Amino acid sequence: MTPTMPIAARILAVEGDSLLARELQTHLQRRGHCVTLSAGNNGLLLAEHGNFDLILLAILGTDGLGMLEQLRRRSHVPVLLMSALGDEQHRIAGFSLGADDYLPKPFSITELCVRVTAILRRVAYERQTSLPAESGELVFDETNTDVSLADSPAGLTASEYRVLELLWQHLNEVLSKPFLYQQALRRGYARHDRSLDMHISHIRRKLQVIGYRAARLETVWGQGYMLVGLQEPLSESV
Repeated sequence: MTPTMPIAARILAVEGDSLLARELQTHLQRRGHCVTLSAGNNGLLLAEHGNFDLILLAILGTDGLGMLEQLRRRSHVPVLLMSALGDEQHRIAGFSLGADDYLPKPFSITELCVRVTAILRRVAYERQTSLPAESGELVFDETNTDVSLADSPAGLTASEYRVLELLWQHLNEVLSKPFLYQQALRRGYARHDRSLDMHISHIRRKLQVIGYRAARLETVWGQGYMLVGLQEPLSESV
């Protein structure tokens, strides 16, 4: 089934150049989108508390990449970076920190709109092919990047949510650490990096706290992790 495009995507444009920001807003709104403008650090607050489908983030250097890094810790909303720093090093840094696309300045508004459409189309497709809102009794909340059981939220971070969602999409399948780092944590795997192990530990504890027992998160030594669906409810794990 062909995914339908949102009639009015909610877009946050963080751009310090007021003339360019207004031009972006004008052209995107002509295409039916609702565009909110921000000139600086206030954009991070808007991104965290607003309900956006896409963020256009202009970066002037490492400060902009730092903002992207902070944003990725709390949100999985797609981000299109816009930067005059179009060299390979900055593009790689942007993608490594979780950018969905990178558009070097100067750019044409037509190209920007095409890239926006492509990202929104991909997001619409992923939402159509993703899990239903409820998996057993566990409810996946994409907006708040959390899961709940009987209206009790687990309190997952955005990274923990992405890890659990990916494991659920591959129920009863072993996922390697490099795969989880790339797809869920959105960075490369390094043997000394223990952050994934900590995320797994936190997910286990938080699911236990809300009383979820229909699946068990297992470590497969030397391979990775696997979420195992169980026929019978789990007893207290040790």
